[in-house]
Formats: sequence, C-alpha cells, structure tokens
Amino acid sequence: MFIKVAKNRLIGVAIALLSIASTHAQIVCGADQETEYLPKLSGKRVAVVCNQTSIRQNQEHLVDYLLKQKVNLVTVFSPEHGFRGTASAGEELEDGKDKATGLPIFSLYGKNKKPTAEMLAGVDIVLFDLQDVGTRFYTYISTMSLMMEACAELNKPMIVLDRPNPNGHYIDGPVLKPGFESFVGLHPVPVVHGVTVGEYARMVNGERWLADSVVCDLTVVGVLNYAHNTPYSLPVAPSPNLPNELAIRLYPSLCFFEGTTVAIGRGTDLPFQQMGAPWLQPFFPEYNFTPKPNEGAKEPKYAGEACYGVVLTDFARSFLPNYNHIYLYWLIESYQLAPDKEKFFNSYFDKLAGTDALRLQIQTGMSEDEIRQSWERDIYLYKLIRAKYLLYPDFE
Repeated sequence: MFIKVAKNRLIGVAIALLSIASTHAQIVCGADQETEYLPKLSGKRVAVVCNQTSIRQNQEHLVDYLLKQKVNLVTVFSPEHGFRGTASAGEELEDGKDKATGLPIFSLYGKNKKPTAEMLAGVDIVLFDLQDVGTRFYTYISTMSLMMEACAELNKPMIVLDRPNPNGHYIDGPVLKPGFESFVGLHPVPVVHGVTVGEYARMVNGERWLADSVVCDLTVVGVLNYAHNTPYSLPVAPSPNLPNELAIRLYPSLCFFEGTTVAIGRGTDLPFQQMGAPWLQPFFPEYNFTPKPNEGAKEPKYAGEACYGVVLTDFARSFLPNYNHIYLYWLIESYQLAPDKEKFFNSYFDKLAGTDALRLQIQTGMSEDEIRQSWERDIYLYKLIRAKYLLYPDFE
C-alpha cells in the first residue's frame, strides 16, 4: 500500500487535541512581553524583520503596536513571501513601501538575502519576529541568520522575539553536510531541528556558524508556558502554502517532493496535503487534482494537468501526531513507481536534503529503516550541540 497501515491511535490524537485547546491560550510569545524589549528600543532607531505572523495575542500586528508606543521604527525587512505573506514560494520580491504606515520595506528575498550596510545605515537595533515551522529548509531561519551576520559585522544589537515551534516535538532527517549549503540550508542541522527561532539563534551564535565566526549581540525574549512537547496551533498561516495545522505537520515529509517529478498540491486548495503526478494515473486512477496558478503558487508544477495520487489529510490527522519522524515511505514508493527514474530527481533535491546521500540511498533501493539508521549518529551528535542552547523543557 502507498500509505502504510498504522496502529489506531485515535485516543492519543484526542488527548493531543484537548491539550492544544487547553494550552494554546496560556502560551505567551515574545511579542507579548513588551516589558522585556520596549526599554531596549527607547531612544533607538529600530528596524523590524516581520511579516503577517508577527502579531500579538490581541491580533494586533507588531508594527502597529510599536508605532502606537512611539517607537522610532524606521525600516521593515520582509522575508520570503513578503511583508503580507502572500507572495509565491521562490518569488523574488522588490523593495517598496508599506501603504498603511508609509514605512520603507527592504526585501530579504530578492536581490539581497543578506541586508547590506546601506540598508542598516540608519538603524541602531534590529527586532526579529517571524513564526517558523521547525524545518531547515523553511527559509525564515536563514533570513534570521543572515540578519544576525550583518548585525554582527556592523556592531548592531538584535532582539529575537521567540515563538513556539509547531514541529518542535521531534528531531529527524539528514544533517546538512559541507558543500550543500544554500538558502534552504545554511547550517549543519537536521531537516527537523527541534528548536525555536530563539534557540536556533543562540545555537548559531554559540557554535560560531556565522561567516568569519562573528558573534551577534543577541537578546532572546522567550516564550512563557511552553515546552517542546506542547502542541501549538499557529494563529496565522506562516506562508500561503501552509494554510493549516495539517499542512504544517506534513511539510517536513512532503517538501522533499519539490525536488522530484511529484506535485504536492501547490496551486490547489490542499497544498502540502496531497501528492500526485500525471504519470501516477495507472497506480491511483481514483483520485486526482489539477494545479492552477494562484496567489501562493504562480507557476505550480503540472499547471492545468490532472495529477493522480492520494490526499493525506486523514493520515496527517490520525497518525502523524504520534509518529515523530519524517515519513519517507511516500518518497521511496514514488521513486520505485516512476517510469523514468533518471528524471525523477532534480538538482534541488540535494539542496533540500542537505546531502546527496538520501538521493543515492533511494536510488540504490535502501529501505526506510536503513536510511533512518544512516543518520542516527549525526542526529545524536547534533542533539549534544542543541542541548546547550535550549530555553524550554525538552520532549525527551
């Protein structure tokens, strides 16, 4: 079967859902602890790295709040998907001006992924507040790292307002190897790294991962009432193609397909919640979806073509909450079914994996268990590093 049969764990899922309902209101993100960061902004020219996820508990955007508090906010930096979070994945964005506030916006997903000295010339301190989803290839942590690097080089302090990691309850996947660095993977961490952005920033600093081993003058405003095994549902979609909790849950397993000839629902109502391809019709004739250009996917894979495959929402809802691993079976099975195996992988796959080992393992017929065993030692060594920078109770 394409989707393996798992033991029924509905009771555990029900408990997890009840836990979400009971704990979400108790969590206090860094943005809501104004007494921890407003004094540090007093009398300073402030830049903020933010997008649509940068909200406080009352749904007020951080930028609006800072302006109401008479903070001298001079510049906004936006990550992939833009300040409003509507741009297509991979779409280069230009600098501009926010219509509501008149603030200049510098894109960190266009010509420059690292802010230049000119962009930061009129800035005394940088505030970072983005909601991450806990995977190495989700680019917000790369944006944060390059901003840290720029701040370190220019002797400007940076404050990270931390937020929970919705996939922070496990660690899995290959650790990035030297030579495979890119904007979807800058540092030697697993695909699912198990830290918040605040913890990640501390690790980048402590391990001297910035260029020339520079260290950023860093302050992290932590999250209250949070532990790594605390279920957390994001109040705002972090990007157009992660519209809900199920997509975020499936993302670590499905993003690998971006480097293959299989589509994962971009350009449909279920992005990162289904998978398919025209060539899978003989194997899955009963279900198909047709990608079409939309706001979050202007050029989706197989636009206008029927993609045959499976919808994964029920699987994500019933099984993945208790699995705590990347689900590799779909990737292995798809490769085995592919009629043209030479074209199944593209050059992007190794960047996403952070190594060529995963591709080679699949091509040589290794099983999911064998592949997982191959990265166990690297994960063990990573956990030793990670433990030094944790701010919250761990899941183990």
